[in-house]
Amino acid sequence: MTPQFIVGLGRDLIWTVLLISGPLLIVGLIVGFVVAIFQAVTQIHEMTLTFIPKILAVIIVLLLMLPWMLNYLIDYTRRIFMLIPQIIG
Repeated sequence: MTPQFIVGLGRDLIWTVLLISGPLLIVGLIVGFVVAIFQAVTQIHEMTLTFIPKILAVIIVLLLMLPWMLNYLIDYTRRIFMLIPQIIG
């Protein structure tokens, strides 16, 4: 087990986390930005107006992307399990 191997594992882990969480975070950011612009234009500063659209958008994206996310995580887990002999040895 070399330092390059460990760095490669860490890089794969970070890439997986970014791929899985990225779409949800981007949708939440975009919806939050749109709601903030709407609140600034209309001067309505209701707190529930901020959270409800973001939550609904993230839930919709999660439901649409869940099969892809699950397959990607299963493939990543299989790759990690296949590396166990290299980690131990």
